[in-house]
Amino acid sequence: MGASGIAADNLFAASLYAYRFDLTAWGWIHIIVGLALVIGGMGVVTNQSWGRGVGAAAAGISLITQFMFVPYYPLWALPMMVLDLLVIFALTRFHTDPEGGW
Repeated sequence: MGASGIAADNLFAASLYAYRFDLTAWGWIHIIVGLALVIGGMGVVTNQSWGRGVGAAAAGISLITQFMFVPYYPLWALPMMVLDLLVIFALTRFHTDPEGGW
C-alpha cells in the first residue's frame, strides 16, 4: 500500500474526509508503520524482551492509521484492522514460560 500510494497519487479516490492527507503522505505513513511492524515482529520471533511491547505498540498505531484510511480503500483497511486487533490480543495476553516459570 505504501509503495502504491507513493508511486501514483491517482490510484485511490476518497470524498471529503476529516483526516484527509495527500496519498503520497499516506504511502509514507504505511511504509513507516510497516517497518515498525517488521521490527517488532523480528523482536518477537527472536524472543527479545522488547519485541512484544514494540509489536503491540506498532499494531496499535497501525490500527489507528487503518481506521483513518478506510475512506480510501475499505476492502484493505477493514481486514487489516481485524489483523491488528488479533496481533494486539496475541502480544498482550498473559504469557508463561514453557519450562514452568513466569
